[in-house]
Amino acid sequence: MRYFIKGEALCFAFLFSTSVFAQAPVSDVNQTSAANNGAVNSTLAVSSLEERVAVLERIIKSRNVMQQSLQTQLDDMQYEVDELRGTVELHTNQLEKVLQRQRELYLEIDKRVESLKSTQIQVPTTTPTINEPIASVESQLGESESYDKAVNLILKTREYDKAIPAFREFLQAYPNSEFADNAYYWLGQLLFNKKEWADAESSFSTVVNNFADSTKRADAMLKLGVIKQNLGQGSQANVWFERVLSEYPNSSAAKLARSRQQ
Repeated sequence: MRYFIKGEALCFAFLFSTSVFAQAPVSDVNQTSAANNGAVNSTLAVSSLEERVAVLERIIKSRNVMQQSLQTQLDDMQYEVDELRGTVELHTNQLEKVLQRQRELYLEIDKRVESLKSTQIQVPTTTPTINEPIASVESQLGESESYDKAVNLILKTREYDKAIPAFREFLQAYPNSEFADNAYYWLGQLLFNKKEWADAESSFSTVVNNFADSTKRADAMLKLGVIKQNLGQGSQANVWFERVLSEYPNSSAAKLARSRQQ
């Protein structure tokens, strides 16, 4: 009986120890598996975050490249617009000069026609006892021919150096001529082209001060401002430009004066 009890006790102890040792590995495997899963999840999370950051970096880089490309295109377009604007302004100024020249020619033609009409009226039908009417007719014809000669040296033969003394002789001979304002302006322009600033300024000033109704007065003011600008006298130049804008706001000279203001 005693041996039977000991045998049962040994069997029970063996079974208990076996069950204890059998349960331990199951717990360790579960814990290891959980740890491995956690590590894998953590690695995946880090990898996903890095991928997102990389994607964002690529997007930002692509956007910056696109912005730089757009800015370059905008700069190129602005440059082209500026060039076109300058070309349009140049052509506009040239057209205005052509139109102004045509107006001047029409005015000169009208003046000459009126001069011829008045000449015909002044010719007496009977032989005069005094030579004054004939002298008056000859004087008018000489005045017109003298002015035509000087103008043709500019417009036809383009002999500018010869035109300067021609206009001076005309003004000396006919200081009160109806063409005097034009003659002074043409003389000033010729001297301006030769950069003889003092003499050019004197001619343009005569147009401004002595011929208030002259069609050349606005352009003469503009040229006086340009002369001051060329001499480095910016403040005085702006005074002339302001006068053009104030007295002739709708003229072509006003547009040029506005573009030259500093």
